[in-house]
Amino acid sequence: MRLHWHRRDLRVADNRGLADPADPAAGVFVFDEEVLAHAAPPRVAFMLDALESLREAYRNRGSELFVRHGDPATVLPALAADHGADVVSWNRDYSGLAQRRDDHVSEELKDDSVTPQKFHDAICHEPGSITTNAGDPYSVYTYFWKKWRDREKDDPRAAPAFAEATDDEPIPTLAELGFEQPSADVPPASTEAARGRLDAFLDADVFRYDERRDYPADGCTSRLSPHLKFGTIGIREVDELVREVRDSVSGEKRESVTEFRSQLAWREFYTHVLYFNPEVVTENYKSYENDIEWEDDEELISAWKRGETGYPIVDAGMRQLRKEAFMHNRVRMIVASFLTKDLRCDWRHGYDHFREQLVDHDTANDNGGWQWAASTGTDAQPYFRIFNPMTQGERYDPDAEYIREYVPELRDVDPEIVHSWHECSPTQRANAAPDYPAPIVDHSERREEALAMFERARGEDD
Repeated sequence: MRLHWHRRDLRVADNRGLADPADPAAGVFVFDEEVLAHAAPPRVAFMLDALESLREAYRNRGSELFVRHGDPATVLPALAADHGADVVSWNRDYSGLAQRRDDHVSEELKDDSVTPQKFHDAICHEPGSITTNAGDPYSVYTYFWKKWRDREKDDPRAAPAFAEATDDEPIPTLAELGFEQPSADVPPASTEAARGRLDAFLDADVFRYDERRDYPADGCTSRLSPHLKFGTIGIREVDELVREVRDSVSGEKRESVTEFRSQLAWREFYTHVLYFNPEVVTENYKSYENDIEWEDDEELISAWKRGETGYPIVDAGMRQLRKEAFMHNRVRMIVASFLTKDLRCDWRHGYDHFREQLVDHDTANDNGGWQWAASTGTDAQPYFRIFNPMTQGERYDPDAEYIREYVPELRDVDPEIVHSWHECSPTQRANAAPDYPAPIVDHSERREEALAMFERARGEDD
């Protein structure tokens, strides 16, 4: 018998480690305190829902998903001994914490004469397989994408044979794990839910994706991110279906599908960056940015978190985050730029807040995105390109549909006033939306101050 240790692969199909044909497997999931220390209610709620679905999939096949709580290096050898398993398999994760944990588990299993088997599963191409001609990992996405898109992908794996097993240990509740019920609406988590989202997206919105993905009111995105984070659907299955749709169309539709596929490659690019640079979780990728004089004003950070900055598109994004544990990607860039450039606050404040709030928080992707916005990361936004939150709102939410959905104080305000809020007089603001705040900073002034801050850090004023 073999045990398969699930972590970020909460599914039975297109699961490379589980699909190993050598031995039928039963599943196991371990609530690891070291991992839970970095968790948050929305993600734990999503994960528990996914585990319920995964356990049902095992039981429908006459097998079992064992659920335990503790140190995997202790739990897994004990469980293997209890059930006569001589192999424990799992799929690799690529963060520094995961690699250290997996090495420790491997040592403990070997000490008990149990064979650890590790598989590559979470991304299409494992770190080190796409490199520059000199053999170095890429730090520029465009070049990575050109190789990624043309590299042959493995086919999805079918669900394997399962070992007979039963267990009566219940899946714990949020409260039993020490988490409060999330205030946000967490989406359903299962392979069925993931496939439903993907199918609906590929039926229609993917053909508008290239043109409309940046317009948050359109909802023209897949919303697959939490499913890819927790692996309720396999990346090979997703990419295969996307390629099938791409190959069935031509012209602008084909270009639009290709643009969506490039977002899958972005996810993978940041995973490679994290693998080769595990320190980026807490440190700037670009070391010369370590001298940035972040202001870190707690009152400004607090207003940003509450969605009370007086910049409507920023506040709409922060309130969507609180309501849905999700934020549209264009708006993520806008709010991140606002925190780091307009408020001149360290990107780590934003990263930590997103980690606490997002249902789809992924260390590699979120870290990459925050360092991109802060101009401290690989392939980052140049420091002198600073988003203007008012023109961004006017361009991507011209009718203020998105803003008015999440900022009720502005629900009855004319879009022209919404997009010129920074220019309105106190009297105009009081007449239009008395409960909505005035801008907490002046964007034009803060832009110049941010440029000076970056230039000092880079030594360009010498």
